[in-house]
Amino acid sequence: MSLVVRSALALLALAGALPAAAQGFAVQVAPPRFEESARPGTVHRNVIEVTNSSPAEGRFRLKTADWTLAPDGSVVFSDALAPGSCRPWVAIEAANLVVAPSARRRFRFEVAVPADAADGQCRFALVVEGEPEPQPDGSMQVNGRIAIIVYLTIGNGAPVLTLVETQVQSVQGRDLPVVRIRNTGNAHARLSGFLDAIGADGRRLTLLPSADPILPGATRDIPLVPVAENADAPEPVLSFPLRLKGRLESPPLRLDVDTDVAKP
Repeated sequence: MSLVVRSALALLALAGALPAAAQGFAVQVAPPRFEESARPGTVHRNVIEVTNSSPAEGRFRLKTADWTLAPDGSVVFSDALAPGSCRPWVAIEAANLVVAPSARRRFRFEVAVPADAADGQCRFALVVEGEPEPQPDGSMQVNGRIAIIVYLTIGNGAPVLTLVETQVQSVQGRDLPVVRIRNTGNAHARLSGFLDAIGADGRRLTLLPSADPILPGATRDIPLVPVAENADAPEPVLSFPLRLKGRLESPPLRLDVDTDVAKP
């Protein structure tokens, strides 16, 4: 099937992706995201799998969207082309997809990177939504959406990270150390690695950074989460102030940490 359906035809207006298990929308999509690279003047091709776990035939619409992160870390999608959007480079296999009951279909997309594309990153979302259903008032309602995020690093695009500060914040009802990271590069980053910590009670433990993306031009607070000793053990209780030492990484970048962190 020719890849002729261009992303410029896609219309999308939603505040966030709805749960994949919404009523009448029993679908799973894999993988949840792509983190790939491409050179200018090449065509990057990839495939997603759409699984219909319903006993009834599934009919879905597929489209692209631009997206950004809200201050609380949630994803906000938009049908309007964002400044510098790469969605005009994107082609999808079809605008509609029919999947048999309890079956799986593969769906292709491609990104034609212009020969003069600058180093940086192409970011967009592939959105799968249920076929609109008529409502009693005559309107049409989409009964579910799920999005796959695509990060395509172009040429020599790369993050440039700076550790701004370390502090304690309340994260989902618990006090955690947080590293504030600034990304002045032109591609996103995710932190890995671990930090050794010694609490005020003398207890030693290990902290891992959350895998939240740090977008180009953004400064983001990344929580450091204590690791339990085993799968059945409860999460360790932190005793502040903490002494932190170790290295966080977003290969090939490294950020050395050697500091104390205390509650304000």
